[in-house]
Amino acid sequence: MSRIGRKPIAVPSGVDVKIDGSHIAVKGPKGTLERDVHKDITVALENNEIIVTRPSDNKNHRALHGLTRSLVNNMVVGVTEGFSKTLEVNGVGYRAAKQGKDLVMNLGYSHQVIMSEIDGISIEVPAPNKIVISGPDKQKVGQFAANVREKRPPEPYKGKGIKYAEEYIQRKEGKTGKK
Repeated sequence: MSRIGRKPIAVPSGVDVKIDGSHIAVKGPKGTLERDVHKDITVALENNEIIVTRPSDNKNHRALHGLTRSLVNNMVVGVTEGFSKTLEVNGVGYRAAKQGKDLVMNLGYSHQVIMSEIDGISIEVPAPNKIVISGPDKQKVGQFAANVREKRPPEPYKGKGIKYAEEYIQRKEGKTGKK
């Protein structure tokens, strides 16, 4: 049995879960998330707990069991607490600002890089070198953060660029380093 898949998911108060066959809708204070799960995996709501079961010990079913439980758990966590990613902008003259619903970044190019907020994502810029992306959908938050980081990934010589707050950039010596 999958260790992750067999754990029940506790549904906190204030969260409404609707299960219609293979379609799951979770509604909470931070928003509503919907997802279709694989037709072979069974998801049931019993005593304020969501239980995910699989029909057999087939390799594919075992893989889908833990995955489905994790996805449903992320939905419940997302509508109650939400997810966020913090990015840091490092470099001389590199900065970020929020103008309306747009994130405007100066990243050493001849032009400004502008990214618009997407549905379900909120962008905050508490400091010119810090960007906080948050929302209820873990996948959307992570993908948008990756798209922002992609505009100027950190380089290993000076560490300039956009990096995740918890990310460590392994530094390299320059050409004159070995003598």
